[in-house]
Amino acid sequence: MSGPLPIQFDPASLILLNVIMACMMFGVSLNLRVDDFRRVLKAPVAPAAGLVAQFILLPAITCLATWWLGVEPELALGMILVASCPGGSFSNIMTWIGRANVAVSVSMTAVSSLAATIMTPFNFALYGYLNPHTREIFTSIALDPLSILLLVTLVLAVPLVLGMWVGRRFPGLAARSEKPFRIAALLVFLAFVGIAFSNNFELFIERFHTFFWLVVAHNLLALSLGNGMGRLLRLPVNDRRAVTMEVGIQNSGLGLVILFTFFPEAGGMMLITAFWGVWHLVSGLTLALIWSRTRAAREQTAYD
Repeated sequence: MSGPLPIQFDPASLILLNVIMACMMFGVSLNLRVDDFRRVLKAPVAPAAGLVAQFILLPAITCLATWWLGVEPELALGMILVASCPGGSFSNIMTWIGRANVAVSVSMTAVSSLAATIMTPFNFALYGYLNPHTREIFTSIALDPLSILLLVTLVLAVPLVLGMWVGRRFPGLAARSEKPFRIAALLVFLAFVGIAFSNNFELFIERFHTFFWLVVAHNLLALSLGNGMGRLLRLPVNDRRAVTMEVGIQNSGLGLVILFTFFPEAGGMMLITAFWGVWHLVSGLTLALIWSRTRAAREQTAYD
């Protein structure tokens, strides 16, 4: 591939995507409490394992793998962008469905969302530059890391703090609206991704064979890193599964916000990031259902 892939982009949709991203973070934060952060200090092993896999191992290995395999520059940069994002806002739901440790998942989501204000711009800038295949694209765009930091703060940190305040101030409202917020945000986000694909259908079909397996393999790598860290530290099964889900469900919505703001012409990056937003829900839900069935079978055997 030579040069950026052409992509149809409506600048007005950027505002909508920012609002969606902020609403998703706000909805996730309604049931967060200060104790969720304190829990990390009291029992730091599982969250620390996830954060190391999330912000250190995954971006570094993604950079090395795309370099070694010679992945096309835009696709490689899209993979680095996704790897630099924090855990996705639906990891808590997947963890709950899988009957794993939701407390660990929630505490990781809280900490990683705040850590992302620094780590996402840092990792994206570092590995986008270190990979010689992506360096030319990355340096050809006047990219101010402080601008990405500000953007991530506005769509993650501010809604998180506001959601926690509303949840504490109006607990009844938070309890009633938290689930509808999550469902509505998911549906709107999927609709946004669907529109993005439909507006670029020819590009999607033309490039499907190049990005599909990259996303599948990349998501498998993320899930495996989370699971591997949990096994290395000999975490309990439910803690390990929470870490696995947190690392494997990436916040691709944040990736799209960054992409449409700073790389509006990078169609290859859009294909990777948008398809990640669909695929990790498929893989995460499948894994969660398998976990729930195996645990239910164990409980039934113990009961019998």
